[in-house]
Amino acid sequence: MSENKKIGADALMTKGWLGAHRWLLLRRASQLGILALFLLGPWAGLWLIKGNLAYSLTLETLPLADPYVLLQSLLTGHVPERLALIGAALVIGLYVVIGGRSYCSWVCPLNMLTDLAAWLRRRLGIKGGAHFSRNTRYWLLAMTLLLAAATGTIVWEMLNPVAMLHRGIIFGLGMAWSIVLAVFLFDLFVSPDGWCGHLCPVGAFYSLIGKASLLRVSATQRAACNDCMDCFAVCPEPQVIKPALKGQAKGIGPLITSHNCTNCGRCIDVCSKDVFGFASRFNNKAEVSAPQGGATALGNRS
Repeated sequence: MSENKKIGADALMTKGWLGAHRWLLLRRASQLGILALFLLGPWAGLWLIKGNLAYSLTLETLPLADPYVLLQSLLTGHVPERLALIGAALVIGLYVVIGGRSYCSWVCPLNMLTDLAAWLRRRLGIKGGAHFSRNTRYWLLAMTLLLAAATGTIVWEMLNPVAMLHRGIIFGLGMAWSIVLAVFLFDLFVSPDGWCGHLCPVGAFYSLIGKASLLRVSATQRAACNDCMDCFAVCPEPQVIKPALKGQAKGIGPLITSHNCTNCGRCIDVCSKDVFGFASRFNNKAEVSAPQGGATALGNRS
């Protein structure tokens, strides 16, 4: 991809602005809509949802509980109430279907800030930065669980920027602004996609839930790929794309099977060739076609 070429420029030309931002707009609507439902109670006295992302009760009937928080609670030696167990089971069932890390891109309010940091990095031309292994988040996940068991308290929830931001927007951030700001500046100046892509134990937990998820992004039209690299540029987990996009000659199907895919849909938005789309995990047949007229298995790039 040319240094001077704007990411997604071809998609803008072929699909128009709305077509090139469809999934991004839907994600923002989801994130802001969920926040609005929580805000209706304390701000307008309309309590459709009571609680926060850790535990909520919708219309006094439907319980939803964060299974990560519930697991930490169990490790502290506390037995959650029946409604919390039901709520956690419902959330697990949902993310088994749509993909665990869909939480990161469609629900998490901090994602809007880290996306902004990533966008600013590209606009300002900030290159390089510190690099951490993407497995670091799993070590941090294990550490939060060990701390809960060792201390008898849910230590992580006292420091969790996601929970801090969500509670802060509803009730006022106070000093929590400093931690949220630190995450934003970390992603902007220190490490690209550093928090969500390398460190966040919440995302690590949900990625484990989503290992067998039914809904996946698929490079169904990968033969049309023109190697513009825009999908790699906007993806917060670019390492998940290559096997599905470039693995046809090796007999690898077009489905992105990695549990670290966030199902954000940005690869769909920025692709002018409509290579990507959402599909079922069962639709992953690799079709290796014989080269014709100098074309490769990925299609003629001439």
